Amino acid sequence: MFPNAKCELDFETPFQLLRAVIMSAQTTDKQVNKISPNLFKEISLSSDVEKVWLEKIEKYIKKIGLYRNKSRFIFESWKKINSEFNWLVPDNIKELQTLPWVGIKTAKVVMAVLYNWPYLAVDTHVHRVLNRLWFVHTKSREQTDKKAEILFSDSDKSRLHHLLIFFWRYHCTSRNPKCETCPFTNICKYYKTNIMK
Repeated sequence: MFPNAKCELDFETPFQLLRAVIMSAQTTDKQVNKISPNLFKEISLSSDVEKVWLEKIEKYIKKIGLYRNKSRFIFESWKKINSEFNWLVPDNIKELQTLPWVGIKTAKVVMAVLYNWPYLAVDTHVHRVLNRLWFVHTKSREQTDKKAEILFSDSDKSRLHHLLIFFWRYHCTSRNPKCETCPFTNICKYYKTNIMK
């Protein structure tokens, strides 16, 4: 269905990807891509810490939800990367999660996209899809994440990361999924309980 599935966030450097993933929470990738260029020009890992203020970042991203919190997390992450990681975005899950706003999902996105590690990032939507298709029977993202780690092989995780994102984004949406053209209706919990009835 999605042979060319890949990261849809625009970025050129590891730090740009990290910022884009932080901004993308509860916001579409398209909206993040619209505001990213000006922010990327303003603040890079090599920017002078003394010349970048939190208010400056807020000005660039105020069109997206939770912009004040996200501005703070971007600002604090940037300072921490400069002071503790020698201007390099960490390349392991534990160190990434020491950055503000970087939970397991964001860390896995960065590891999968930047460093090609076999991680499957479980957000609300991947959690929904895996439950609909009976891969898991879980009530929370955290539970789904733990199950997925065991359920899928490393090669599966590498392939599934973007495929599942595209599947929920363009086909198996939360509301009005495209069940009429879905090849998985024979196993789908949503289809059997909502459409067939």
